[in-house]
Amino acid sequence: MRIAGPTALLAAMLLAAGCTTGPREAAGPTPPATTVPAATTVPTPGGTTGAFSPTDIAWLQLTVAMADRLLPVLELVPARTTDPAWRRLAAEVGTAQRDTADRGRRLLAQSGAPTTNPHEGHDMPGMVTADEVNVLRSSTGQPFLRLFAGHLRAHLGQSVRIASAEQRGGVDPTTTALAGAVIRGDTARLAALDRLDRPPSNVPATQRPSGAAD
Repeated sequence: MRIAGPTALLAAMLLAAGCTTGPREAAGPTPPATTVPAATTVPTPGGTTGAFSPTDIAWLQLTVAMADRLLPVLELVPARTTDPAWRRLAAEVGTAQRDTADRGRRLLAQSGAPTTNPHEGHDMPGMVTADEVNVLRSSTGQPFLRLFAGHLRAHLGQSVRIASAEQRGGVDPTTTALAGAVIRGDTARLAALDRLDRPPSNVPATQRPSGAAD
């Protein structure tokens, strides 16, 4: 089916994300619709009027929700590995996620969108489920890092995909600029993760951790 426009593109991506009310494995056949308000206008400091489209608001809401879900996972890293490179990556990702979430919340407040999280309790690609967090909490060392790398890669990849949709279909320039910063930052962090998660060249492919780069 052809997507009619940018707003439909992001809406389709939200549906493709599989927004569900429980664990991904138990999801029903029809995910609940994501509700976004109609385009709103707000005065800017210069006296002009800026517009937030449903695409802008949908992306901001999902991005903030994804950051909120990832932060507790990042906080597990220091206690479960002594590797400074993994600790450093987790700290860098955490700083970026907090900044993006803070900026996203400020923009949502400016837009007049509801302050509640419409994705509360929903599990989507890029979001670690409660069960997965419990598994991470019971793991340490290399088993933990293998799981962590997979979840972080899923989050960063999904983040870049939906930010790209916002850049193509968003209206508010500050929001689309934030999406551009997310794309650049998360693409760089994906590359750093791939370098860090690459096994030594003398390790046979059959023994490489799941999700490791070739």
